[in-house]
Amino acid sequence: MILATATLLGLSLRGAACADNHLHTRHAHEYLERREYPQVPLTPPYRPLVWGDLNVIHTTDTHGWLLGHQKLSWAEPYYSGDLGEFFSFVTHMKQVAIDKDVDLLLIDSGDLHDGTGLSDGYPLGGVDAYESNKFLERLPYDLMTIGNHELYIYADTYDMYTNFVPHLAGRYLTSNVNITVFNSDGEPESVPVGSRYTKFTTRKGRRITSLGVIFNFTQNDVNTTVQTVDNMVREQWFIEAIAEEPDVFVLIGHMPVSNDSWPTVFNAVRAVHPLTPILILGGHTHIRDCRQYDGRSMALESGRYMETIGADLDAAKDNQDNITFTRRYLDQNRVTYEYHTQTSNQTFDTDDGRSISYGLEALAACFNLSYLYGTAHQDYTMNQNPYPSNGSLLSLFIEDAVPYALAINNTRDSIPNIIIINSWAIRFDLFKGSFTKNDQLTIMQYKDSFLYIANVTSGIANQVLPAMNKPTATKRKRDETGILSREINDTRDSDLLEEIDHRPGVSGREATSGNWTFGYVTRDSCPDADKADDTLHTALPYYTAPYYIGSNPPNVTADTPIDVVFLNYLGKEIIDILNSLQKDKNYTMNDVSSYSPTLTDEILGLYALAMWN
Repeated sequence: MILATATLLGLSLRGAACADNHLHTRHAHEYLERREYPQVPLTPPYRPLVWGDLNVIHTTDTHGWLLGHQKLSWAEPYYSGDLGEFFSFVTHMKQVAIDKDVDLLLIDSGDLHDGTGLSDGYPLGGVDAYESNKFLERLPYDLMTIGNHELYIYADTYDMYTNFVPHLAGRYLTSNVNITVFNSDGEPESVPVGSRYTKFTTRKGRRITSLGVIFNFTQNDVNTTVQTVDNMVREQWFIEAIAEEPDVFVLIGHMPVSNDSWPTVFNAVRAVHPLTPILILGGHTHIRDCRQYDGRSMALESGRYMETIGADLDAAKDNQDNITFTRRYLDQNRVTYEYHTQTSNQTFDTDDGRSISYGLEALAACFNLSYLYGTAHQDYTMNQNPYPSNGSLLSLFIEDAVPYALAINNTRDSIPNIIIINSWAIRFDLFKGSFTKNDQLTIMQYKDSFLYIANVTSGIANQVLPAMNKPTATKRKRDETGILSREINDTRDSDLLEEIDHRPGVSGREATSGNWTFGYVTRDSCPDADKADDTLHTALPYYTAPYYIGSNPPNVTADTPIDVVFLNYLGKEIIDILNSLQKDKNYTMNDVSSYSPTLTDEILGLYALAMWN
């Protein structure tokens, strides 16, 4: 891999120190007592797991959701388990595996950063997820890999390299990701963030070869390097790593199992080992999904935000026949965990699990995540309500919250404007009830700024947003970057989700029975597609939204000069479109100025303080 050529950053990483830990611990005990019984009744799974010879519990795209989903709007209670309860679940499942005399691996496919106040609520001078990752370190993960959210900021990558990766003892895999650091001679050197690959033997004596791959990501920070998947499989180390046949290849990576580069890795392995079982654990698109590339392989993706725990189960035998794989998407809550471990409230929690729950609650108190901005009187969702509508969070954000927040102490407030953002910058729903610091960071944790171009005639300015949303424009941007701008797959890949909706059989998001409770209704492409979900649900409604959204156009004549306001990383795109819409002026980045000191992660808090008290 190529050595990064830009100037190496020198970093001093530090975390946040919290005072009055006894007070925080007392609150944590109260918190744990509340968790022992669900705040609302939850439907349990409807049948036990099918155990095989080799079993995997899989997480991906957790994004700091370590305290679980705490709202009461559906289907949030089904994802209400916290990391301490997950730890207890894994502990019990490991014992079940021993009792059944089978193997069980715990695997994660990346994206620990950017998601909730636990990862993003750190005080000035801290590093994203530095504190929250300390709790993930305590989980007995057998394999982990890197996600793109570990690569946007060098400080985050360096923290992983320095503080997190060593805890995995060679099992944190970054086959195509390097970081530039100073070597022992004080010279910059590009080295893998983790290990390129690992080979190990399970408790039952199965020989495993594993790699950890990320998709062809291009928005990584300076002094990090992401090699394309095509080039990676040509490397000599890769050829040598897969040369010896194991009992099974376990390939993990931050890459969708549908419509991405997994076939490149799979085919490279298959060319050498035509019959060796292959398990693939992917991520990134935040959906439940499964693919089989042939009869002796299976690829699984386990959702997002600690909503789903994937169980990948393999009944492989030593022959050349197709392998019987099963998979199950578990709702992440205490009822699910107690059902599958045959425990009760009195026997489920382990001491280490309780300790993790205490610590997470203490960290939330340290970061003041319960700070109340106001009270929302209804749910505002990203996809359960159409855009635009009164229940759409996208409508609330761009039509009400952004115009209000950007007008505060702004000398250009009197000048009409149109404001344009990308809809996927918003990462989660806003639910009825208290709106806290944690909610603000969960919905919008990015600290992006707003820029503007002055004196664009209203008639031209009003054509910018439709031009950005033309299918040809969005397709071209997808082709150029692989993903749209920051990362459309953070919240939804509309094309892929619509494809899932139209797969044969019962629709992936269709309400199939009025007797079931709201939650995921998954239809993937693996066998028994109607039996993948662990708990039976009625699917919530789902509506697509445009890639870009804008504020209400000002009520002025077409020749009135107005401000075109936009997020800082949309500048080049806005300029190109303005130049395509008119020839009177050639716009450049010299025409772009800062519009407001208010950043995106502050907007909803400012709006709630003013409107929801």
